[in-house]
Amino acid sequence: MTAYGKLSREELLKLKAELEAKYQEVKAQNLHLDMSRGKPSAEQLDLSMEMMDVLHSGVDLKDSEGVDCRNYGVLDGVKEAKQLLGEMSEVSPDKIIIYGNSSLNVMYDTVARAMTHGIMGHTPWCKLDKVKFLCPVPGYDRHFAITEYFGIEMVNVPMTSEGPDMDMVERLVSTDSAIKGIWCVPKYSNPQGITYSDETVRRFAKLKPAAEDFRIFWDNAYCVHHLYDDTQDFLLEILDECEKAGNPDLVYKFCSTSKISFPGSGVACIATSPNNLKDIKKQLTIQTIGHDKVNQLRHVRFFKNIDGIHEHMRKHAAIMRPKFEAILDTFDRELAALEIGSWIRPRGGYFISFDAMEGCAKEIVKKCKEAGVVMTGAGATYPYGKDPKDSNIRIAPSFPTTEELAVATDLFVLCVKLASVEKLLEEK
Repeated sequence: MTAYGKLSREELLKLKAELEAKYQEVKAQNLHLDMSRGKPSAEQLDLSMEMMDVLHSGVDLKDSEGVDCRNYGVLDGVKEAKQLLGEMSEVSPDKIIIYGNSSLNVMYDTVARAMTHGIMGHTPWCKLDKVKFLCPVPGYDRHFAITEYFGIEMVNVPMTSEGPDMDMVERLVSTDSAIKGIWCVPKYSNPQGITYSDETVRRFAKLKPAAEDFRIFWDNAYCVHHLYDDTQDFLLEILDECEKAGNPDLVYKFCSTSKISFPGSGVACIATSPNNLKDIKKQLTIQTIGHDKVNQLRHVRFFKNIDGIHEHMRKHAAIMRPKFEAILDTFDRELAALEIGSWIRPRGGYFISFDAMEGCAKEIVKKCKEAGVVMTGAGATYPYGKDPKDSNIRIAPSFPTTEELAVATDLFVLCVKLASVEKLLEEK
């Protein structure tokens, strides 16, 4: 195959006609496929169905300390739930508060609390003239939605193969006291699947923020979401590194079982320093008497320990891995030689990041939708939905069946080719 950029105008026109004919054939099939979000498939959800059987009317619903999980109390979570999520988060249980099913909700609450009441005695953000957040891009649209909702100005920071551009992060954080935080998905990042290098984690831990209430929002959503047993990414534990660097209060670390058990009824947590925990609990005692302890107990009795979680995640990987490989192998076969896109082959996580030719992403997503395949909106991986190059597209392989995924991938490739030819013809 010849790179499209090397074709003459006549060759491109001929190719465009051939691709358009194929596209019309696909449109005539009236497809209805959805690849817009990283939802677990029904097959993945089925893996956790036995969790529904571990608690019933005939079992003891007391935790290891004798707490009746049916009743009020235990603000920060039952002991064995803190132990389990502590193992998953690689932190001590005494650094954890257990919440409900959604880590996104915990992140929202954390930003909201900083807005209305400030962090550890500092001025509430809502009373400041300007509040800014750093946003590694491409990144997670729901992170950006939170900060946009609160009127926080978002500043793009480019991602590299080792994580965010730390030269830029260090310079901005150390010189601008209006910068109060940074969003991070440090392991198998959304959408690129990049894991932060040891040096990147250590540089985060050693940051010298101009704002004393600056916090790193460390969303370790995919901490156990490996695709392979033999090639897994390793991430340094950020709280340990912050303590070593003399910055123990610098990080809020989030995780949940949403894509491990049931997204609708998982268990989430925040892990952070004793000072931050004390600050959070002041508000939490007003907000709730305690989160769902019965569900915490259910998770503990189903998984038992971190080994149980790892074994469970191997079953998830067996479902996810063929889907990732099918898409990536198709890209390698159909697109690599054409020089009209680039992608990363992740070792874990939930997404594949595709970078089309500049100015083509919206058109590719539009063509896919018109032919019956809904993708994540172009621009969603950037703050305010504005991708300055209009090139990044997030692909979510998890939800469709293998058969649906094959059809959707073929259509996506066809749309990439067609949009790229149209762009090249505009330029010639």
